[in-house]
Amino acid sequence: MLRTLIPSARTACGDAALWVVLAAATGYGFRDAAAASLTLDLLLPLAVLVVAVPWSRRRPGAAVVLVNGLCAGGLADTATPGNAHVLSLAAMSCLLGARVAEARRPLLVLAGCAAVDLAVCAVVRAQPVWWFYALTVLPAALLLPWLAGRHWRGRRQLVREGWRLARGLEERQHLVAERARLTERAEIAADMHDSLGHALSLVALRAGALELSPDLTGRDRADLADLRGTIADAVEQLRETVAVLRDPPGRNTGAGLPVDDTVEDLLSRAVASGVPVRWERRGVSPPLSSLVDRGMYRVVQEALTNATKHAPDCSISVRITHEEGRTRVSVMNAAPSDGGPAHASAGTASGVGRGLAGLQERVTVLGGSLRTGPDKGGFTVTAVLPHQKTARTAMPKPGPVTAPATRADPPGPELPSDTAPHPYPDMLPGADLPESAQRLASVRGDARRRSVVAFAAPVIAALFFVPSAVYLAWQLTTSVLPPSQFDQLVTGRPRTELAALLPARAYPYPSDHARSGPRPPGARCEFYRSGRDLLDDVDLYRLCWSGDTLLTKGTVPASRP
Repeated sequence: MLRTLIPSARTACGDAALWVVLAAATGYGFRDAAAASLTLDLLLPLAVLVVAVPWSRRRPGAAVVLVNGLCAGGLADTATPGNAHVLSLAAMSCLLGARVAEARRPLLVLAGCAAVDLAVCAVVRAQPVWWFYALTVLPAALLLPWLAGRHWRGRRQLVREGWRLARGLEERQHLVAERARLTERAEIAADMHDSLGHALSLVALRAGALELSPDLTGRDRADLADLRGTIADAVEQLRETVAVLRDPPGRNTGAGLPVDDTVEDLLSRAVASGVPVRWERRGVSPPLSSLVDRGMYRVVQEALTNATKHAPDCSISVRITHEEGRTRVSVMNAAPSDGGPAHASAGTASGVGRGLAGLQERVTVLGGSLRTGPDKGGFTVTAVLPHQKTARTAMPKPGPVTAPATRADPPGPELPSDTAPHPYPDMLPGADLPESAQRLASVRGDARRRSVVAFAAPVIAALFFVPSAVYLAWQLTTSVLPPSQFDQLVTGRPRTELAALLPARAYPYPSDHARSGPRPPGARCEFYRSGRDLLDDVDLYRLCWSGDTLLTKGTVPASRP
């Protein structure tokens, strides 16, 4: 319950602070207004802000529309179009860009608000200054803050995705360390299977040979039979344990092997233990890599272990042939005298054949080939190994790690640039990137595009609005007739005498109210502004001429009667 109340309280405090700032700006504008209504110009805007600020979280587009209504109401004011609600409009537009990911609907909202503002100007027949305000200030308050909000959102998303990727890399490092530990564990299991299993098989065979000794009593023979059965059970339990500890294909199979033992030593021990082994080596022994030499050792060891276990009474022949660039190792046991199977093939029973499966894996990793199966009533294991290792050991590539989504994004662990591994060291050129990298690249692209738009939009808007704004300001400022010079104008005098008092040009945008005033018959009337205020509606001076003679002069008040 407390976890749900804390974000709500934080949200309420943020909305309250924003409302206080916007309300202060509204109050400041109301205080500076000359003739303002307490209800329409202060209480109503504050009530609208009370609704718009909370809506900026759930319905930011509706909040922009509400505040834009306050600005549109200012366009209907006969005194001035500008008011303090432009700040509130810019704030709501910025929140719209920061809280809405897509761009289509917000742009439709902004375009609708601009259309409403122009429609109000058309309905109330606003002055040119009002049109200029509706075409420049209000669109700028709508568009530029929205672009700033989108840029802010993109930067936050980029930082959030960066920390998420960092957490994914940390998880991947933990997985790599765990995989290395499991690989080491599997190597120990393989060594137990290859070395200890072989030794136990030889002990069982030696016990079976001693059981036939004529010097033993019946009790001794029974004890040896029990010992041989116990050793056989131990070998089966060892195989089952190794089956649990073995890792999936692709492990590094070169570690944990006896480095001092050779194939000759292995065969000599087998002969000394009573195993009927005949072996020969053909060809000149070339210099072999340590991995290939130990692989050949494992082939002979595994084949002897299986032969002594499944066909203890059969003779075994081992042949090692050194050819050009490769060595062929063949281990074959003869057919048993009772006609039974000479060797259990891989996968025929529980626990049987796992050694051959591991042997197949080892030979494949070394770049060789292995063939096993019945041959002439017996069973043959043949391995062809290159003199130099041609295939690299590979570890299964872990899949992409996606950190779980959280409500907050606390800073994650800092990864030093000089020691941090590459995020995807196993990726080959042209391979598909993981999902996290694709998402981060997409977020970066969006952030770059938002940055370009955020900087380019003001430039484009300036190229479009600034020339017209400068031209309008030039027209307004060069058609100003100061009151002191207006008082010096005398009716009935020719224009040549009054030219020094007149501005360079007349005001080109008088209102319909000013144009509809009574004028002398046949006279031509010109209008001049009485002040240089560009955003305020000032009084107009009307000068009526008959030819080049000033007939009448008068003042048109800024506000309509």
